Amino acid sequence: QVQLVESAGGLVQPGGSLRLSCVVSGSIFSRNVMSWYRQAPGKAREFVARIGSAGSTSYADSVKGRFTISRDNAKNTAYLQMNSLKPEDTAVYYCNAQYTNAYWGQGTQVTVSS
Repeated sequence: QVQLVESAGGLVQPGGSLRLSCVVSGSIFSRNVMSWYRQAPGKAREFVARIGSAGSTSYADSVKGRFTISRDNAKNTAYLQMNSLKPEDTAVYYCNAQYTNAYWGQGTQVTVSS
């Protein structure tokens, strides 16, 4: 059974940084395309960033230049480094793993507020 476990989010001041991690078990991690999505209150879930099995990356325009997605295949872990955080980044962040099927983490709350 594939499981995704995300690290805790938290409360961060505007301009601050936070790193999320997502540990995947039950799957051959290196084959997965790993993505991060987020969902703000009252809004639909939206794409944030993606990293392919070979390491290629893509980002939503709203986070480009501020967020960095990475992966460590030896640790079965994907990361999302978030810098220069803004209040509009406040959301529940979800990790997604996709190979033949798509799997989701439980979500972690990130709040950007002074």
